[in-house]
Amino acid sequence: MRVNERQVRRIVVKVGTSSLVSERGSLDREKMANLVDQLAEIKRRGIEVVLVTSGAIRAGMERLGIQRRPRNIPDQQASAAVGQSLLMNTYTELFTKHNIIPAQVLLTRDDFRDRVRYLNLRNTMHTLFRFGCLPIVNENDTVAIEEIRFEENDTLSALVAASIDADLLLNLSDVEGLYEEDPRKNRKAKLLEEIREITPEIEALAGATGTDYGRGGMRAKIEAAKIATSSGVTMIIARSTKPHVIIDAVEGKNVGTRFVGESLGLSHRKRWIAFGNRIKGRIIINEGAKRMLRERGKSLLAAGIIGCEGSFDVGDLVAIVDEKGEQVGRGFANYSSCEIEQIKGKRSSEIEKILGHKDFDEVVHRDNLVLGV
Repeated sequence: MRVNERQVRRIVVKVGTSSLVSERGSLDREKMANLVDQLAEIKRRGIEVVLVTSGAIRAGMERLGIQRRPRNIPDQQASAAVGQSLLMNTYTELFTKHNIIPAQVLLTRDDFRDRVRYLNLRNTMHTLFRFGCLPIVNENDTVAIEEIRFEENDTLSALVAASIDADLLLNLSDVEGLYEEDPRKNRKAKLLEEIREITPEIEALAGATGTDYGRGGMRAKIEAAKIATSSGVTMIIARSTKPHVIIDAVEGKNVGTRFVGESLGLSHRKRWIAFGNRIKGRIIINEGAKRMLRERGKSLLAAGIIGCEGSFDVGDLVAIVDEKGEQVGRGFANYSSCEIEQIKGKRSSEIEKILGHKDFDEVVHRDNLVLGV
């Protein structure tokens, strides 16, 4: 079933840096005005709108006279500190013409990792909707360091869409969508208009990533689509310069590549487990344990564990993989990697004798486990 205007009650629109700058690399006010005009139009139709925007670092670079995107974090932070206010000032001027109040929301990975901060984010966004505001989200590049930053705003937009129960995530970029072949090498390459399952074959089509202006690329967009669709959110990749692209997308018209959201998306807690945290290690399981997890919805017990990789503590997020290294799921570990190495292959009744304590029968409880991610 296609997403159409009657179904879309809340939309997240992500726009990349390459869609906001001119050929000279400076922020293009005309492009930004066109974007704002379309967002204002769909908001007038009663649709709640969130804009996830890049461009702060680019705006700061221009003001500071930096020609090429800085590769070191301090220079990126300085550029963001200068550019974020310039970017928001432009958006505020443009939205004010439509009597819309924009609200700045700056986020880092920690806002999704910490459960309390995650819930506070949801509450804040819903309150802004209640006041009729239009949240403008960006990564907090000024304070973000490698450990707490997103790889790009594709991931950020998908996490935001999942956290607020958006119906549609529209990922605007300088590409038309996902093709069967690289359109730069084959001009006759076919655009894939609808994808219902993100298979390894679909992932392989992503190809090379990135542009001179941003950090993302098609591979990042595929990863974002995984987050969105697993959460029940339909995601569309489309070219930002296509006339009326936002309005057409809301109306259900073909504007690029549509990744159809799963009808039974993950619960909010499961979304937080699956996508809000970084994996600290891996637990390797045998085929019997794999069947118990997938077919019977059981917790992971020590008896089904072959070994583990990496160093992690109690409560850390771990990937659960089979003997071939293929990921079965991920979840929070009840035992550390050192403890698991001691109890692997053992029955739960033997844990206390081996470790001197037994806090849980399960190594990963099913309530803290998400399969298929």
